[in-house]
Amino acid sequence: MYEDNHLLIIAKKPGEIVQGDKTGDEPLVDLLKNWLKEKYRKPGNVFLGVVHRLDRPVGGVVVFAKTSKGLSRMSELFRKGDVKKTYWAIVCRKPPKTEDTITHHLVRNEKQNKSYAYSTPQPSSKEARLSYKLLSSSDKYHLLEVQLHTGRHHQIRCQLAAIGCVIKGDLKYGAPRSNPDGSISLLSRNVRFIHPVSDKDINVTAPTPDDNLWNALTH
Repeated sequence: MYEDNHLLIIAKKPGEIVQGDKTGDEPLVDLLKNWLKEKYRKPGNVFLGVVHRLDRPVGGVVVFAKTSKGLSRMSELFRKGDVKKTYWAIVCRKPPKTEDTITHHLVRNEKQNKSYAYSTPQPSSKEARLSYKLLSSSDKYHLLEVQLHTGRHHQIRCQLAAIGCVIKGDLKYGAPRSNPDGSISLLSRNVRFIHPVSDKDINVTAPTPDDNLWNALTH
């Protein structure tokens, strides 16, 4: 979706992994390195840094860095909260308010690869904050726009489930059934930031999945 000397921004498909994990499946970072090597006929190894990650069943915008300078500066932007990330989520229940900012204290369980939300601080918990807005509804499902204010493990999935709004297809957090393709109905919709090298305003939006439910809720 965007490329310059320092950055590469793509729309990830659900099911693709950003970085290698214990499954041994080929990660996106390796596929993209090969693509860059062929595209620019580069001898030797190609540098591509992972700036941030998206969970495997989630699709949408992912930012990679083509230079070490780009990587360190983008990582700093993410760390300081200077990257505005917008997600769209289809949930199984209407939220209690049409828009709200919610705060929880999340505890990550590494063994289960899952986070748990609490209303008060716990040992080893981290504060998680997001804002949501109800965009549209059908008979059974509701489309939310979510802005992240912190970056915690499974944050959107865990926090929305904690207010009774489980993401469609997200079995791990209480959805009644999976999506046919194993995805969950969460999309990294938009990323916006000031380019850390060129100072350009970068604003990239991922397309919504082409299926009946997404089409019904977004048109």
